[in-house]
Amino acid sequence: MWWVARGRAPHQEVVAVLLSVLLAAGGDGPGGTAGTDETNGTSGTNGPDEAPTLQDAQQTATDAAGWVEENWSTWLSIGLRVLLILVIAITLRHFIRKTITKAITRMNRGADAVDGTGLSGLLVNAERRRQRSEAIGSVLRSVTTFLIMGTAALMILGTFEINLAPLLASAGVAGIALGFGARNLVTDFLSGVFMILEDQYGVGDSIDAGVAVGEVVEVGLRVTKLRGENGAIWYVRNGEVKRIANRSQGWATAHVDVTVRPDEDLGRLRTILTEVGTDLAKDEPWNEELWGPVEVLGLDSVTLDAMVLHVSAKTMPGKATGIERELRWRIKVALDAAGIRMVGDAPAAGEDDDNPAEPSGTAPSAYASANSPQSVAASPIPAPAPASAPAQHLGRP
Repeated sequence: MWWVARGRAPHQEVVAVLLSVLLAAGGDGPGGTAGTDETNGTSGTNGPDEAPTLQDAQQTATDAAGWVEENWSTWLSIGLRVLLILVIAITLRHFIRKTITKAITRMNRGADAVDGTGLSGLLVNAERRRQRSEAIGSVLRSVTTFLIMGTAALMILGTFEINLAPLLASAGVAGIALGFGARNLVTDFLSGVFMILEDQYGVGDSIDAGVAVGEVVEVGLRVTKLRGENGAIWYVRNGEVKRIANRSQGWATAHVDVTVRPDEDLGRLRTILTEVGTDLAKDEPWNEELWGPVEVLGLDSVTLDAMVLHVSAKTMPGKATGIERELRWRIKVALDAAGIRMVGDAPAAGEDDDNPAEPSGTAPSAYASANSPQSVAASPIPAPAPASAPAQHLGRP
């Protein structure tokens, strides 16, 4: 080929020709042209202030083409390296995010399959699992994107031989300033992440967060929403929660105190209370909410006026209050049927003479006795007697 015979590469020859044409066209102006000098009749180049000749243009083009030929491989290498970094980063990010999404979907599918069966009471509810899994998935996807794309950006800057030390130092200073300025926000976010990862509480749980008590409506990375007993919605920052009492995890305990007279038969009382607990465990829906037998633990206290028997039962989380109310109802009905009167009940008819009423605890009134000085002083003055006939003296006829 002709470019091979001249010792040039094809792209170098093309660049040289183009630059030569452009420079030659620009040299036809008023500054002078290449050609024969009319003054002395000799041919030569123009002066230093005149436009370059065609040979100069060809030499410049040749130098430019040589520079391009020397550096095009470096540019191609850098471009391919940047493209490879971007392809790997995008592919890895897409694969990891897809894996996280599949794992979250599988967790939600397992919760939906268990919900509505007998195991649903032993596990957290579907809504709680769904919100927790979605929150965890969102955090993991954000962290994955930040790490992968941040690392790719640093690698691309390193490919262009940019000094990363000032950039990293500036990022460190900015991070410290942001940490001091928005430390409450960072604290809330980190606290929310650990609360979700550790499953400290979830949607539907009844918790005592110190600053508020209620049922969890929503768990966020910064704020937790609670619904109080009066229906109010409490927004609690996760960073302000120092302690949490979860009343819906594990199991709960129902406690009932039975107060009767101290002269009642303890064996009979134990039998009655045990029968009440056995009947409660057989009836629905209490048989599912009770996780253990109703136990009569014994006497809590004995005084001159009363004795207290303690009844306890292990229940499903959040069901202790309902079990306690039902136990009190049934124990009261059973004791009334057995003729056992609890302390504080009204005395039965005919028991006033044998079992006088208990003192009310207040001092008796001074006017209760008719012979007391207060009663005598407060009694009305009797009316004067009517005048009678004059008495006759003894010995008179």
